[in-house]
Amino acid sequence: MIAPVALAQTPQSEGASTLQELVVTATRNQATADKTPQKVTIITREEIEQQLAINNDPGQVLGNLIPSYSPGRQKLTNAGESFRGRAPLFMIDGVPQTNPLRDSARDSYTIDFSMVEKIEVIHGASAEHGLGATGGIINFVTRKPEGGQMNQSVSASATTDDDVSTDGQGYKLGYRLSGQKGSWEYLAGLTYQERGVYYDGKDERIGIAYPGEIQNSESYDVLAKVGYWLDDNQNIELFVNHFDLEGNGDYVPVVGDRDNGVPTTARRGDPDGAPGFNEVTTARLSYTHDDWLGNRVDAQLYRQEFRARFGITPYFPYVDGNGNNQFDQTRNESDKLGAKFTLTRAGLFDDHLTLTTGLDLLQDETSQKLVKTGRTYVPESQFRNIAAFLQGDVFITDALSIHGGLRQEEAELKVDSYSTIDRSNITQDNVRVGGGKPDFSETLANAGVVYQVTEAAQVYANYSEGFGMPDVGRVLRGIGDPGQDVDTLLQLQPIVTDNREVGARFNWDRYQVEVSYYESDSDFGERLTEENGVWVGSREKTEIHGWEVVAKADVTDRHRLGLSYTYASGESDTDGDGRVDQDLTGINIAPETVRATWSAAWTPNLSSHLRYTQYMNRDVDDDELDFDGYGLLDGSLAYQSRVGAFSLGIENLLDEDYFTYYSQAARVSDEYYFRGRGRTVTVGYAYDF
Repeated sequence: MIAPVALAQTPQSEGASTLQELVVTATRNQATADKTPQKVTIITREEIEQQLAINNDPGQVLGNLIPSYSPGRQKLTNAGESFRGRAPLFMIDGVPQTNPLRDSARDSYTIDFSMVEKIEVIHGASAEHGLGATGGIINFVTRKPEGGQMNQSVSASATTDDDVSTDGQGYKLGYRLSGQKGSWEYLAGLTYQERGVYYDGKDERIGIAYPGEIQNSESYDVLAKVGYWLDDNQNIELFVNHFDLEGNGDYVPVVGDRDNGVPTTARRGDPDGAPGFNEVTTARLSYTHDDWLGNRVDAQLYRQEFRARFGITPYFPYVDGNGNNQFDQTRNESDKLGAKFTLTRAGLFDDHLTLTTGLDLLQDETSQKLVKTGRTYVPESQFRNIAAFLQGDVFITDALSIHGGLRQEEAELKVDSYSTIDRSNITQDNVRVGGGKPDFSETLANAGVVYQVTEAAQVYANYSEGFGMPDVGRVLRGIGDPGQDVDTLLQLQPIVTDNREVGARFNWDRYQVEVSYYESDSDFGERLTEENGVWVGSREKTEIHGWEVVAKADVTDRHRLGLSYTYASGESDTDGDGRVDQDLTGINIAPETVRATWSAAWTPNLSSHLRYTQYMNRDVDDDELDFDGYGLLDGSLAYQSRVGAFSLGIENLLDEDYFTYYSQAARVSDEYYFRGRGRTVTVGYAYDF
């Protein structure tokens, strides 16, 4: 639900809370954000509401709030939305949303942000939650029940382009109920949203993407949470969230001309096939005990069901019974079942040592079908993973601490024998591939140090390793040579990423600065390349490095300024000689970015927020994927009255005409050559009772 922001005495700003005493639940030892040996960003509920007052697109919200996260694509996909040049692990309350076997590139579109209390971000490769976090961890922490027997909230918002076009309008409705009674606590929420088409800075419709769209779509989210306190230290909680987003299918693309600067647009029409959708159910049963024989115990059982349909594309042709050429569309199905067990013992050796140990279990079953013909595009693959870990935090003095740990990953992939599709007709006997059970064993390490130089200055250094699978589905579906089997395919080897980072935090009462430099290397990484319109994962050595600077200043009690700067560069080894030789393009690397914010509380009831983002030019070895930068200004006003809270948000306030970063820098395509969204206005209302 969109709730207008009512800033109190201390307004919040960009990249916030990296220095506050906030517990990061995404860390297994429940560390605080200012005592970790790596960069951590906590995005508060207030910041989320500031963004939702302007825009509801998860990709754009994350791109605006997380340093080194790529600009949002404004589509139903986060392909090309990298984090420090690699893939992040998305989680909801610790439950993984990322699909390791067949990346649908929709991992951030599994919950409505109105249901999220805060977003915890761990920068850089991490093995704390196992598979998938080669770029970092993004954990959506859901709302908690409020005190009192019954608390209710209703909200509504309306969105339109600046010409108030009939088909450019949308709306969103929300309701939330929560409370506590005796040992019980509960929360329920519901949102429903209708989205119109998008218009660019020249008042033309923005083109429809084949895989899936958030424009001209509808979605709903239903969340339920109930908890019971066994005593003052023990709690059991059941959580279920169901998210559904589906296109309305009222428009078809009008293909552009990239060479001549003509964007892909859209016109009314009936597209072939059914619109794309995301349908995701996440369930979690957790148990915590704050004092079991002096230890903290956290146990979690979870399940996630992910279904995604992609639009008709020209890459899956077949000949029907009448001899006519037809096109197909794909559907991903992924089911995860897992458990996490964590035991933490603090206060050892006179409060100088904290030990955290645990065990993680995961089973993932994934397949990809061609909807119209029933052909198997990616065979059913089963991934089983068991991991044990031990983490130690040693507080040598009040100023110096060292941190380190090991995680042992044991994994097995099972794929039965199958046939790849014959793209020329409806049969499925192109290439026969033998099944197999390749297994992997990896020991992952992390080590770090934090030193409080002065009361206001702190330095840290960190080494961490992340573990991920290549996109198994891309490998299995793309086999064209006969006589191969799953056991011997080199491309199925895991991706292990080494992350090295040094940084400094400064906190001078009203002024805070954090500076970090990182290097991220993988001897056998994965670089996406486009071949005949299909993305293929090329297994290559990759090296990435970058800077992140975040500063904020409480100029007065009512005015806060924020400034952030991020830079990243990377190369890959394309000729296999062991040395990197070619620039990574926009499908992997975010542009150099400068972002400035100003948040103000003019009165106890009236507040404002302005954000300016400048994406810098970027040149790479492939001239066709050079990037011409652009700048965007967003703003919002919020007013808290006795009868509710009102908000006004304007995206792209200056109506900048630009082509998105992905369209310019990630792929050379007439079909995917999109302008970005022009000036867009959102008005909102929320009432708590």
